[in-house]
Amino acid sequence: MNYRKLSYLVLLLIALLSVGSVYYASRLRFDYNFDNFFPKGDPDLAYYFKFREKFGNDNDYLLIGLDNGKSLFDAAFLKRVDSLTHFIQRQPHIEAVLSPTTVKSPVIETFGYFEIPYLHPDQPESFARDSALIYSTRELVGTIFSKDATAVSLFVQTSDNLQKPASDTLVAAINNELARLGLPNHHIAGKALAQAVFVDKMQVELAVFMSASILLVILVLWITFRTLWGVLVPLVVVLLSVVWAMGVMGLFNKPIDVMTVLLPTIMFVVGMSDVIHILSRYLTELGQGTEKIQAIKVTLKEVGLATFLTSLTTAVGFLTLLTTAIIPIRKFGVFTAVSVGLAYVLAFTLLPALMVLVKRPKPVQARNIRYSWPVLLRRMLRFILHHPKAILATSLLITLVSLVGIAQVKVDTTILEDLGDKDPIVQDFQYFEHKFSGVRPFEMHLEAAPGHTLYDREVLQEIDKLEAYLYGTYGLNFISSPASLVKTINRAQNGGLNDYYKLPDSKQQLRRIQQQLQAFRNRSEMRALVTPDAQEGRLNGKMADIGSAAATLKNDSLRTFIRQNINPKYLQTRLTGSALLLDKNNEYVVANMMQGLLIAFMVIAVIIGLIYRSLRMVIISLIPNIIPLMMIGGIIGFLHINMTVSMSIIFTIAFGIAVDDTIHFLSKLRLELRKGQSLPYAVKRTFISAGKAIIITSCILVAGFLTLLFSSFDATFYVGLFVSLTLFFAVIGDLYLLPILVLLFYRPGKKSKALFD
Repeated sequence: MNYRKLSYLVLLLIALLSVGSVYYASRLRFDYNFDNFFPKGDPDLAYYFKFREKFGNDNDYLLIGLDNGKSLFDAAFLKRVDSLTHFIQRQPHIEAVLSPTTVKSPVIETFGYFEIPYLHPDQPESFARDSALIYSTRELVGTIFSKDATAVSLFVQTSDNLQKPASDTLVAAINNELARLGLPNHHIAGKALAQAVFVDKMQVELAVFMSASILLVILVLWITFRTLWGVLVPLVVVLLSVVWAMGVMGLFNKPIDVMTVLLPTIMFVVGMSDVIHILSRYLTELGQGTEKIQAIKVTLKEVGLATFLTSLTTAVGFLTLLTTAIIPIRKFGVFTAVSVGLAYVLAFTLLPALMVLVKRPKPVQARNIRYSWPVLLRRMLRFILHHPKAILATSLLITLVSLVGIAQVKVDTTILEDLGDKDPIVQDFQYFEHKFSGVRPFEMHLEAAPGHTLYDREVLQEIDKLEAYLYGTYGLNFISSPASLVKTINRAQNGGLNDYYKLPDSKQQLRRIQQQLQAFRNRSEMRALVTPDAQEGRLNGKMADIGSAAATLKNDSLRTFIRQNINPKYLQTRLTGSALLLDKNNEYVVANMMQGLLIAFMVIAVIIGLIYRSLRMVIISLIPNIIPLMMIGGIIGFLHINMTVSMSIIFTIAFGIAVDDTIHFLSKLRLELRKGQSLPYAVKRTFISAGKAIIITSCILVAGFLTLLFSSFDATFYVGLFVSLTLFFAVIGDLYLLPILVLLFYRPGKKSKALFD
């Protein structure tokens, strides 16, 4: 067979496929869709979407906080606030703007309806009177005017599901106007801003991760092989696997999101594993004087099955992410698994073709034989065999300590869990929590019982009891509901006096209010709270982002209060909203993580079982890979790091990758045993032969994942940190614990030879 011609054909085919991959990869776009992080398939999600169709989205808004540093009742400051308000009102994709300079108190009299401004920005002499009125009006304090009277807030309602280009344009226009007006002490929060910033961060971080990964891999390859050939050939193979992976995403028109932005970096380091094992074995054969083509054949024969199995287990590790209800995580799992398969194909097509066509490399001899790989590995194995009890005792102690830490792990999520506390967006959110009502939305669906409307006296009284609980016990800082509408109209019909911001005392007064509400039923501000037939309504509010764990406890207490105190003959309620759905992700985190790990364990057990047909060897192979996972769980618990949805993927990813070294070790051991070697001698040969590749690939994997520490996303940072630690602990387990477990508990039924000749 003419191997050179075959190699050229392989290169031509790969080149054509790569051109197509580049084309489709160039079509990729970045995207951050907040709705995708809702738990798909959950009945509460379908309910929320129906609710949203009636009353609108609870997160299509921007909050703009303007701090004067002193009293907000400053004519020059308020004039600039008013200019900004009118500027925003003229922008596209703006539905409404609630501003301190435009908010008014409605007054309804016999001769008609009119509105009185709460604030007269062009009349400084009225500021004292305005201040007294504003700070005696509960619904204004903490929403539009800060509690300490030093800042104001603009509530900007945007169009439904505003996409990134429009969000970018709007945020840029607002920032430019803020600069022009001289309002430097400002804070912006909301979906439109978060969407724009998240996408920009993803674009920057993709470039940073890839650049750092390439530099680190080049460094490790040079240290390992110390030849240009040993650096360039692996790089070409792995870079093409990344291009193919991105091409597949482009082919299926899937954008890069906060999860798949990790895919190129992960593929770069994971794809390198197969390449290193192939090259290490190939160079070993060449160093023994084997002819090049024969060396390639031997390499592919001995490494082929092991690399196939490791690619399979890695892919399975990612595919277990399909058990989660979060779409971005599921998509990340699928495309990364596909990409692992593509990397395997390239490793066994492109790499052998390059080895055939490239001039036979000269093996690099160690400058000092005392520090050559065989000598170092022999010393390591000798140490292991001389201290088996200490290694086993240490492993047991680490396991027990890890269990203590795991017991302290807390599952909790915040709205901006992916960003660190020092991120400007998070600081802006915290500003609104400190100065105003907060940014966490609260939503409750209200339904009048059959035979009633939400404006019936008995129903309104139930809503009023609910509001009192939400203000006093639950912790809401602002509430809007059908009852608040009735209170507002009651105040308006009594000269705008705040003493009348309450439910009317008489049935006659209520009938007058009901008539007024009927006349206003088709106004947008009314339809946002009550349907035209007054059968369904919405109670919404704002509060601090206390985290999903605390919010879940509050919601449980709220449901208990409703069961005990709200009469279902008049009012029926159901919690809903985006915050509730994000909280529900907590219910899936542990279950999905355990389910994914169990699937991965089963697949590994089946693979090892097929290789050895031994239950004992299955258990032996799992132990060195389960202990590192327990160590990571323990570290997370001891450091009091909250387990979030994004962090839950760490364990399945790490296990799927970490077990590769175990499979390479046991596959090589099986080959040695089939040659008729005794178990101790086979362990020695395996350790010395496979140890180098295991250490090198682990170094590359750890270094590659450590590049994720440069991320400004907390979740990405922790994925990089804890996957790196897991892989480091796993390689220690494979090199130190696995040989002892094999020697102590595996029984191939052979006589032993001397360990060292």
